[in-house]
Amino acid sequence: MKKKLEMLEQLQEIDTQIDVLKKAQSGLHAELNVIEQGLDVAREELAELNTQVAQLTEEKQELETGLITEQDNIQRSETNMKEIKTNKEFQAVGREIASARKLTAELEEQILQKVAKVDELSAEIAAKSALLAELEQNSSQRRDEKQSEVNALQKDIDADTARREAITKELPVTLMKRYTKLRQQRSGQAVAFARDGYCLGCNMNLPPQLFNTLYRADELISCPHCQRVLILKLNQG
Repeated sequence: MKKKLEMLEQLQEIDTQIDVLKKAQSGLHAELNVIEQGLDVAREELAELNTQVAQLTEEKQELETGLITEQDNIQRSETNMKEIKTNKEFQAVGREIASARKLTAELEEQILQKVAKVDELSAEIAAKSALLAELEQNSSQRRDEKQSEVNALQKDIDADTARREAITKELPVTLMKRYTKLRQQRSGQAVAFARDGYCLGCNMNLPPQLFNTLYRADELISCPHCQRVLILKLNQG
C-alpha cells in the first residue's frame, strides 16, 4: 500500500504540472488570438476605406455622366437659338440654358468634392496600408515566438503524459477511477497531505485515531471532510 501511496503522490504532482502547463499553453493561444484579431481589425478598416473610395468613384462617374449630358444640352440649345424666330421662344431657350448652366456648376462642385474626398481617403489608405504591412511583419514574428512557446510546452506535456501513463498502468483501475473522480470534484487535487493532525487539503482537524492509522500506511485513508486520499507528511527537523 505504501508503494501505491507513493505512486498516487507522484501522479498528483505530474497532473498538477500538466495542469499548469496547459494553463500556460491556453494563455499563449489567447495571445495568438489577440494577434490575429488585431490584424483582422486593421484589414477590416482598410477594406472599409477601399469600399468608400470605390463608392465615391462610382458616384463621381455618375456625376460626370450627368455633367456631360448637361453640357451637351447647353451646346444644343445654343445652336438652336440661332434658328429661333420669336422673342418668346428665345427667352424660353435662354431660361433652359441658364438652368442647365446652374446645374452644370453644381455638378462640377459635387465632382470636385468627390475628388477631394477620394484624395483624402487615398492618403489614409496609403498610411494604413503601410501600418498594416508593418503590423503583419511584427505579428508574424510574435506569432512564431508564441507558437514556439506553445510547442515547447506541448513537448513537456507529452513527456509528463508519458510518465503519467507509466504510473497509471501500475495502479488498480478502481483506484484510478476514485482518483479521477476526486480530481474532478476537488479542483484537480485528489491527494492531500496530512500533517500535525490536519488535512492540508481542507485545513480541517483529523480524528486522532485516523491520524494514527496513517502512520501504518497499510490502507488508503480518506479525509472525512474533503474525501481526498491522505498521505502522511512529517515535519522535517
